[in-house]
Amino acid sequence: MLQGNLKKMSADVHDNQVQYYLELNGERVFVNELLGEKVTLQIDGTIHCTNCGKVTKKSFSQGFCFNCFRKLAACDTCIMSPEKCHFHLGTCREPEWAERFCMQSHYVYLSNTSSLKVGITRGDQLPTRWIDQGATQGRALFSVENRRMSGLVETLFKAQVADKTNWRNMLKGIDVVMDLEQEQERLIEQVYEGLDALQSEFGFQSIVDLSDKNETFQFHYPVLEYPTKITSLNAEKTPRIEGTLMGIKGQYWILDTGVINIRKYTGYQAILEF
Repeated sequence: MLQGNLKKMSADVHDNQVQYYLELNGERVFVNELLGEKVTLQIDGTIHCTNCGKVTKKSFSQGFCFNCFRKLAACDTCIMSPEKCHFHLGTCREPEWAERFCMQSHYVYLSNTSSLKVGITRGDQLPTRWIDQGATQGRALFSVENRRMSGLVETLFKAQVADKTNWRNMLKGIDVVMDLEQEQERLIEQVYEGLDALQSEFGFQSIVDLSDKNETFQFHYPVLEYPTKITSLNAEKTPRIEGTLMGIKGQYWILDTGVINIRKYTGYQAILEF
């Protein structure tokens, strides 16, 4: 039995196989080893803000109290819509934080999460970002100079391809192998005028095409059996979640009783029994 505050699972990849770890109170569990075993996750409703540590009645933006949610740059609307970044206007909530996280190189990528999607992530977050969303394939398209630029480039592609994951299909294991290099060529052909306009405005080096330098990554997840019907488990309504662990994909546990998004309960006090 382990007890502590939940946070998202960490993961690494060996020979395309994804390996998951969950940490509670400093102890690390290799979750892959629990496949086929009965597990119980008891959440008592106590939530600690992941920033200030104070107890909060409600979690905002996956783990923050209201005060931190309101003041932290990590919770600003531009995090979800990076093209709205206002650092250059001098109105960022935390300029020093933005220098470390936003004013750094980012990738614009394609991934296969049961369907084709476009996304962005910081330069040091691949392949973590793909694994967190349950992608079976991922390919970086461009390296750009900062988060705002990644959002501007992503916006061009969003007119042609989705930027959201259909998590239900992802958890059903509806995986079709895609030629992401071919999709990359097709999409760039449709948005090249917009890319040229951005480079004209911000400089040629603001967007670096990775077409000739990159590869498509493949990921295989530890899943014994995918569900045919998705039943989402809500730990706030049913604090005791239990069942046989049938798989892990993205940040979800697939149990024979339903699925639960571990990351959703970041900061929640939990007891894990297995």
